[in-house]
Amino acid sequence: MFETICETVPLNGTLPARVRRLDILRRVLDGTIYNGLPYEFHEERNAAGEYVPLRLRKPSVRYGLCRIVVEDSVALLFSDAHFPVVETQDHALAVTIADIIAETKLNEVMIDAAIRGSVGSVALLLRILRGRVFVSALDSLYLTPQWDPEAPDTLKHVIQKYQVNGEALAAQGYEDIDPSVTYWFQREWDVLSETWYVPWAVGDISTRPQIDVVRSVVHGLGFVPLVWVRNLPGGDGIDGACTFRAAIETNIEIDYQLSQAGRGLKYSSDPTLLIKEPAVSDTEIVKGAGNALVVSEKGDARLLEIGGTACEAVISYVRTLREFALEAVHGNRSSADRLTAAQSGRALELMNQGLIWLADNLRISYGDSGLLAIVKMILKASNIYTLTVMGKPVAAMDEGARLTLRWPRWYPLSADDRLKEAQAVATLASAGQISRETAVKNLAAATGVADVGAELAAISGDDE
Repeated sequence: MFETICETVPLNGTLPARVRRLDILRRVLDGTIYNGLPYEFHEERNAAGEYVPLRLRKPSVRYGLCRIVVEDSVALLFSDAHFPVVETQDHALAVTIADIIAETKLNEVMIDAAIRGSVGSVALLLRILRGRVFVSALDSLYLTPQWDPEAPDTLKHVIQKYQVNGEALAAQGYEDIDPSVTYWFQREWDVLSETWYVPWAVGDISTRPQIDVVRSVVHGLGFVPLVWVRNLPGGDGIDGACTFRAAIETNIEIDYQLSQAGRGLKYSSDPTLLIKEPAVSDTEIVKGAGNALVVSEKGDARLLEIGGTACEAVISYVRTLREFALEAVHGNRSSADRLTAAQSGRALELMNQGLIWLADNLRISYGDSGLLAIVKMILKASNIYTLTVMGKPVAAMDEGARLTLRWPRWYPLSADDRLKEAQAVATLASAGQISRETAVKNLAAATGVADVGAELAAISGDDE
């Protein structure tokens, strides 16, 4: 069924093959994968009276299982209670980085990037405008990266190229644009500049792309201001593995099974009337409790009703499919019905072990290779431009500083868990096996401490 639906997605031979593959996965994530099917689910006959097979109908019930898995994993990754703290030995630098993260709303940007990148990859774009730092997420399906052959982990050049209708370009302020014509849009990033090109008509091979000098800028950063993030290990070429690929076929089966079950329930509320001839009257038959149906002695009339066992079987089948799909993509399979009382953080971790494994892998991709990479770029940019953070200019930061991420716990501890942990940490600190700083770091997430250095200073003040 999935391959049949994929055939309804337009194929553009002028774009790389990965564009269509990522476009299909993005349609699954957005719930628009069925938009190319020509018939609604209730349309059993076409205009010619021919039967319409299910594979050509859009399901009437759509269970966004793939989207749910992505959002659950991203919530464990970058939600407000799970966003990591960037740590460094320089306390002043750590405070400045925290202010930059807050001002750029990097938490929100990383959530957007992780959702977009679940199809395989995503790019983070850094811009310095009037001294302020801006970070945004770009879909990678129209981006073509090129790495430095002498430094395979460093971008050398990135091209963005896709087709857009003239009406959209005219709305963006482009001149001499025909709204009925489709154009190529292209821009490029390298270590020195961001180059825009004047849009040109698709199919016009005589026109060579011309640089748009008005929109092009020279950033002079000395590096490409993009971070390429591969979603999960594996994948194909420049893209990582898709988070939800293993559940797509099962998700489609669930949609159609639930649509069929809904169709059966609608039929049960208004079943077909069967009349066995001869009937007494040829007048129009109106079904309902207030309309008596009169037939002859040899006639008969009955409703073609169906039992509820088929519907129950479908629901049971769908639940099984859901379990299999969530197991395949390491989703959350816990049920609220099984929770009879408040559980400890460790118990919740064991219940959702598969989802935690998925989020743990994503921490590598979007944490170390995404968040840390963009922060290091900002440190480098501070040595070229005077940055303004929270309305105040900041001095050039040490771009060689060692940065690490401190991630919070997956689930908050219960009161009993917090007590036991505090007692264990206090015992280790009193025995001299860990420092006071390590003890505060260990309890920082549970107690809401954002600045460990300031907390240590406050403790010292209390001691005095």
